[in-house]
Amino acid sequence: MPIRPLPDVLINQIAAGEVVERPASVVKELVENALDAGAGRVDIDLEDGGIRLIRIRDDGLGIDADELPIAVQRHATSKIASLDDLEGVSTLGFRGEALPSIASVSRFALISRTREAQHATVIEVDGGHVSPPAPRAHPHGTTVEVRDLFYNVPARRRFLKAERTELSHIEDWLRQLALARPDVELRVSHNGKPSRRWKGERDLLSGERLHEALGPDFVRHALRVEHGGIDADGRGLRLQGWIAEPSYNRASTDQQFLFVNGRAVRDRSVAHAVRQAFADVLFHGRHPAYVLFLSLDPRRVDVNVHPAKHEVRFRDGRLIHDFVYRTLQGVLAETRAGTSIAAIGAQVAAAVTSTPAWAAPARQAPLGLQVAEARAAYEALYAPAERTAAAAMATLPPPAADDTPTLPPLGYAVAQLHGIYILAECAEGLIVVDMHAAHERIGYEKLKAAHDGEGLRTQPLLVPQAVAVSDREADVAEREAATLAALGFDVTRTGPQSLVLRAVPALLASGDTETLLRDVLADLREHGDTRRIAEARDELLATMACHHAVRANRRLTIPEMNALLREMEATERSGQCNHGRPTWARFSLAEMDRWFLRGR
Repeated sequence: MPIRPLPDVLINQIAAGEVVERPASVVKELVENALDAGAGRVDIDLEDGGIRLIRIRDDGLGIDADELPIAVQRHATSKIASLDDLEGVSTLGFRGEALPSIASVSRFALISRTREAQHATVIEVDGGHVSPPAPRAHPHGTTVEVRDLFYNVPARRRFLKAERTELSHIEDWLRQLALARPDVELRVSHNGKPSRRWKGERDLLSGERLHEALGPDFVRHALRVEHGGIDADGRGLRLQGWIAEPSYNRASTDQQFLFVNGRAVRDRSVAHAVRQAFADVLFHGRHPAYVLFLSLDPRRVDVNVHPAKHEVRFRDGRLIHDFVYRTLQGVLAETRAGTSIAAIGAQVAAAVTSTPAWAAPARQAPLGLQVAEARAAYEALYAPAERTAAAAMATLPPPAADDTPTLPPLGYAVAQLHGIYILAECAEGLIVVDMHAAHERIGYEKLKAAHDGEGLRTQPLLVPQAVAVSDREADVAEREAATLAALGFDVTRTGPQSLVLRAVPALLASGDTETLLRDVLADLREHGDTRRIAEARDELLATMACHHAVRANRRLTIPEMNALLREMEATERSGQCNHGRPTWARFSLAEMDRWFLRGR
């Protein structure tokens, strides 16, 4: 067969295979165009899960009548004009492929009116034929109608799923959009019936979008992330959003949302950084939940990696990975037992969920009186000698400046239950602590701090160890020699596929150091960073802490219990044990009143 140019219709259909996977892809491309046009409200009308009809109407700037035929030509766009524009693109759409690709596999109509125009103009595309522009009544803005998706590509149409499945894909993407753009109102209808409305709001801080998109449980457990800094080049990085505290975790990654400069993307490096930050506070096999917004200079990220713009490539992946990891690690470090969630938390949850009138407690003394009563009960419970010991181990806090008594966050111990749990009275009600899990975390954090203070020690091998590797691994070892040395490895490349290992991290010398080295090289190649050494060390220290933690059925005195509570309050990540299980729980007076129907 001779070489010949492909017809335009076939070129567009091939491009559609990259851009248009299913109705959700069409909705994504068209709604992003609406947002780039400055829309404050977008109406999305669907039929048969978007297979029979997708109609997107916006109140944006509109398209001039003479530009409508150009808009359905390949690679026609108003968003870039040069390579510099492409390298610094900040709009959601820019490739100029969406409209012609969609039009090539559907019965397509484009109607638009600018603010200055007296009337709207419409063009239609069917089977590659573009109709002449014609006048049409229409408010300011643009409407795109896509009917009978893939009607002329039967093989692609057969790959579409059931109506409910296709609709769920659209709803999933709209949930991402609702989180990214809370300032835009979104109205969705399906088969002629309203199905969803996302009201426009100023920002996510009000919590309503979070509540609608991820549910009240996420909102109640959300930890605020807000960190911006200046890197070595003097340019800014900023990470904002929420991560759910470790006790709120998922069986899958269904509640993980990452936005880079406002664009919803998937990025393995950032996902890896998040997993590392949650490494020793999350139960094995569980996944964290988060909504994160990463902002940086558009020139430092390539958004032109994937035809559908699902992925990005960072110019300095190692810097981004480290920035995300350290930011989230810092937030999680503050999840000490007894602390309140530093986010929208219960206030938002209370604002968006109603509480039955009978659930409110019939009586609740002022906080100062509650604390005074708790202190008096504590003082009266124990003999003078025991109180003296308790004072030495767990000093009572002095009154506040306004003479209002205060209790520490975890209160004061009153009893031990079944040799497993510590019961403590706090200002809000009752605290229950798993003493083994809590002591395990305290010991683990102390061991880590001690080893961090000593610095990483290196142990030379009596006999240098030859390690056979691939070309790529050898290249990484040679390029990252300084990094490996800082991690405790003395490694030299001796051939195209061979290394010699002369020293290893001292604490890990008795383990499988060759496998550890390979894992480190794999991380450095894929992510530009590694925490394998720290993770292996932490695993060893966690085992040591577990063996030395107090065991079940060991009777503790009241002073010992209070000493443990005070250490929990001062220890980072003490809300979870080393395996990710919670170490404590709080039950408020209002909650306990509901158990017994008080006030009903």
